Amino acid sequence: MLHGRLREILRLLMAAEAPVTSSVFAAHLHVTTRTVRNDIKELQDVISAHGALVQSVRGSGYRLRIHDDQTFRMLLQDEFHQKKGLPVIPEERITYLMKRLLLADHYLKLDELAEELFISKSTLQTDLKEVKKRLLPYRIVMETRPNYGFKLRGDEVQMRYCMAEYIVDERETEIDLLNEKADILPKEQIDIIHSIIMKKVKNDRIPLSNLGLNNLIIHIAIACKRIRTEHYVSLFPEDMEHILHQKEYQTAEAIVKELESALDVTFPEKETAYIAMHLLGTKRMTQPQCGDGEFSIDEETDRLTAAMIEAVDRELKLGILHDQELKIGLALHVKPAVTRNRYGMNLRNPMLAAIKENYPLAFEAGIIAGIVIKEKTGIDIHENEVGYLALHFGAAIERKKTESPPKRCIIVCASGAGSAQLLREKLRSHFGKRIDILGTAEYYSLDQMSYESIDFVVSTIPIKKELPVPVLKVNTILGGTDFTKIESILNDEKEKAISYLKEDLVFFQKDLRSKEEVIQFLGQKAVEGGYANKEIIDSIFEREEMSPTCFGNLVAIPHPLVPQTQTTFWAVCTLKKPIDWENKRVQFVCLLCVEKENKADLQSMYKLLGSILDDPAAVSQLLKSRTYQELSDVFDKKR
Repeated sequence: MLHGRLREILRLLMAAEAPVTSSVFAAHLHVTTRTVRNDIKELQDVISAHGALVQSVRGSGYRLRIHDDQTFRMLLQDEFHQKKGLPVIPEERITYLMKRLLLADHYLKLDELAEELFISKSTLQTDLKEVKKRLLPYRIVMETRPNYGFKLRGDEVQMRYCMAEYIVDERETEIDLLNEKADILPKEQIDIIHSIIMKKVKNDRIPLSNLGLNNLIIHIAIACKRIRTEHYVSLFPEDMEHILHQKEYQTAEAIVKELESALDVTFPEKETAYIAMHLLGTKRMTQPQCGDGEFSIDEETDRLTAAMIEAVDRELKLGILHDQELKIGLALHVKPAVTRNRYGMNLRNPMLAAIKENYPLAFEAGIIAGIVIKEKTGIDIHENEVGYLALHFGAAIERKKTESPPKRCIIVCASGAGSAQLLREKLRSHFGKRIDILGTAEYYSLDQMSYESIDFVVSTIPIKKELPVPVLKVNTILGGTDFTKIESILNDEKEKAISYLKEDLVFFQKDLRSKEEVIQFLGQKAVEGGYANKEIIDSIFEREEMSPTCFGNLVAIPHPLVPQTQTTFWAVCTLKKPIDWENKRVQFVCLLCVEKENKADLQSMYKLLGSILDDPAAVSQLLKSRTYQELSDVFDKKR
C-alpha cells in the first residue's frame, strides 16, 4: 500500500516529537521538497482511512496526529511486517544492487538493470557510483566488457567477506531465513551445514556463540556456492602454514569430509584452511561455570585487556578501571578478534549503525580500545569489530550508573489510576533500582506538597505552575525521547550547550560540498580562533579513517583521534545542502574537541549530543536556526 519513500516519511514522522520540515524529509530521501509535498499528500490519502493524519503546522513543518490508535496500529503491522517489494529510496536500491552484483554469475547490462528497477540509466549510474565506493574496502572492482556488460572482480576471500556483509539481511538473525533473504543455498542445504557444524564443534569442544555459529554457517554456505562455480580462495603460504598446525584444522577437515558427502562439493586444501580460519576467528573461551576450571586468560591477553581499559578510562573518565566483568568480557572477546583481523576476516555486525547512533560514548571507547590493539599488536581493527568492543564498554557504563543512590519522584497523571499504574510499572522495569517512585498526585494538589524528599516530577500533562524540582513531561506510553529525559535527571546532568558552544565557532548555511571541505573549514576556524593548533585537522582525518563519524539523521560529529586542545568546546556548522559523508547524508556538523588531560566527567555532554542524533525534529530546528541563540536554545530544550 505504501511505497518505500512513503514508509520512510511515516517512520520519520513517528520518531519526531516536534514538526519536521519538508527540507529535512527531502535530505533524508534524496528528493526535492516538491516531491516530498506530493508524497505527503499521497501518504495522507492512505493513513486518513486508518485512524491518522499528517498535520501541516504553518512555519514549522509536518507532524503526525493519531486519533484511532487501534486502526493505525493495524496499518503499521500490515506495512512494516510485510515483505518489501522493489526498492524505491536510494539506500534500498544500493543494497539491492550490491546483492544483485555479488550473486551474479554472469555479466549484467545497464539497460536491463535500469528496466528491472524502473529507474533511468542516469539514476542507475549514480547508484552504481555509490556501489563502487562500498566495494572499495574489499578491493573489488566493476569490470566492464563491451557488448557484454559488467561484473565484479576481486580477491576471492574479500569477495566472500563482502557477500557475508551485504547479502545476508542485516535485520535477520535467524539462520533459516538465509535462503529467503539471500538465495545463497536452498534451505535444506543450510540445515545440513548447520547440523554438521554443531556435531563437530561439540565433539571437539570448540565453543561458539550464536553469532559465531551464524557467521560460520554463512561463510560455509558462500564457500559451497563459490566452489560450485569454480571460484576458489588463495591464501598466503605463511598463513597456510600457521593454520595447518592448529587443532581447528582437524575439525575443519572433519566438517569438509561430511560436507563433500552430503552436498556433493569438493573442497581443495585451501578451502579447508579457509573454514579452519573461521573456526579460529569465531572461537571464544566460555565464562567460568562454578569453578569448573575451564576459565583462563593468558598473560598477553590480560595485559592487552588492561591496557585497553586504562586508555579508555584515561580519555573518557568513565570510572570503569575496577570493573571485573568488563575485564573478563573483553578478554574473552579480544583474542578471537585479533585472530579475525590478522586474517582480514570481517565479522558481520548487524547492530553497528544502532550502536553508533544510540551509544556514541561507548563507540568512542571501542575506537580507543582499537587504537590500543593496533599499538600493541600492529593489527588494524575493523569498524564492525569496534562495534562489538563498544558493547562491552556500554555494559560497563550502564553498570556504573546503578552504583548511584536512587532518585525519588512522584507521578502526575490525568488519565486515571490505571494510566498512572502503567507508567509506574514501565518506569520500574526500565530504570530498576535507579528510581524510587514515592506515589502519584493530582494536578490540583501540587501546591500543597512538600518537595524536600522529591528529586523530580514525572507528568503526562503540562504543568504550568513553578515547582521547586524539575518536571519531566512524558507520554503515558513511554517512548521516543522520554527515557532520555529521565536519564538526564538520573545522571545529574546539569551542563548546558552554552558550556561548549562558542559564538565565534557557530556557522550557518555554509556552501560546503564534501566531508573534507567541512573538516578543513571547521578545523581552520578553531585554529584561527586560537582554540587549537593546526595539527588538529590531520588528527580529525585520522579519526575518520578509523570509523566515519556520521550517525544518520543528517548529523556528523567529527573529532580528533586524540585530545588536542586546552579546553572542551564545539565548532558547529549547518550546510545549505546535505552532503555525502561515507554513505550517509549530513547537513549538521558538530566538531567536538575535548581538552587534553581532561579531568571532567563528560558523559552528560555525550548524552546531550546523542539526544540530537535520534530526534529528526530537533535536527530540523537546528537547520532552520540563523542565530547563535536559536541554535543553543534547541540544545537547551533537550535537557
